Amino acid sequence: MSKPQQSRYSAAGVDIDKGNAFVDEIKDLVNSTQQRGVLGEIGGFSSHTVIDTNKYETPVIVNSTDGVGTKLAVAHLCNKHDTIGIDLVAMCVNDLVVGGATPLTFLDYLAVGKLDLKRAKDIIKGIAEGCIQASCSLVGGETAEMPGLYQNNDYDLAGFVTGIVDRNAIIDGSDISAGDKIIGLSSSGLHSNGYSLVRKICFTDHNLTVDQFIEELGCTLGEELLRPTKIYVQSVLNVLKNYPLNGMIHNTGGGFIDNIPRILPKGCKAVIDSKAWSPHPIFPFLEKMGEIPHEEMYRTFNMGIGLLVITDEDKADDISHHFEAVGEKAFTIGEIVSLAEGETNMVEITSDRRKV
Repeated sequence: MSKPQQSRYSAAGVDIDKGNAFVDEIKDLVNSTQQRGVLGEIGGFSSHTVIDTNKYETPVIVNSTDGVGTKLAVAHLCNKHDTIGIDLVAMCVNDLVVGGATPLTFLDYLAVGKLDLKRAKDIIKGIAEGCIQASCSLVGGETAEMPGLYQNNDYDLAGFVTGIVDRNAIIDGSDISAGDKIIGLSSSGLHSNGYSLVRKICFTDHNLTVDQFIEELGCTLGEELLRPTKIYVQSVLNVLKNYPLNGMIHNTGGGFIDNIPRILPKGCKAVIDSKAWSPHPIFPFLEKMGEIPHEEMYRTFNMGIGLLVITDEDKADDISHHFEAVGEKAFTIGEIVSLAEGETNMVEITSDRRKV
């Protein structure tokens, strides 16, 4: 019996049968994330989700998209791909929840040079775990095999989340005023920002390796750099059931300096007390190794604070305690003040020793 001929498409580098096998491989992972309201299973041309309109007076659909950036390169160096999907979900859902929205569904886009079933399943495993943490449903995605555009082992990720919020419950910063307190929620580490600089410092400038144990960090460099981004969705939604919040900031690329002004009303600035918390060891480690100016640290990294919450002064202590009760480390790290005449700097970071 003659050997079946390889298809011309497969010979060109795209294996349709392997793609179909991949969908079958991940069905259980996808189904493990399903929340109430999802119709059908993975494999259709689109997904369908029922919205409980009884819960919303004026429902508003909210969308967010993001990627993981060059943290993917660290996953390659460590040959560990089962947590990078958590980062992908986190970067999307954290952006969504700071506006007061509840995540509903998540879609992923995975582009590869050549589909490796085990690695791709590991990636989806992380995405499914992130969706479970955020209580949203992974309802589909796209896996694109693109030889020639990506090398065989290369891949890139993008995520897309859809959520919902009542129109009168949208948090956009318009209620922020002078005298409000700023609560910072601890990050798990670097999260998913600044990795181009991190990789240059660690791997190019100092020739470190991912399996190298770093005393200051208490773990290998790879373990620290691959630590997943924290997902704040359930903690924030829990607090919102009990307290009004005037504004929230997901502290990602641009750090304190560029993210806080995105929600501040005119005439206000944020004063951050850098003594109010102790950054994770990775931040002083990078600052020293990379000889990074202190002000640049606060513009590049989260410095140990992944989410900022702005609230009325008289509610700040109770809200902090509530965050602590649901497992977050919360610190009162600053306040909102009025801009002085002619002042344009909307973020001021102070300490006993320096002002950024």
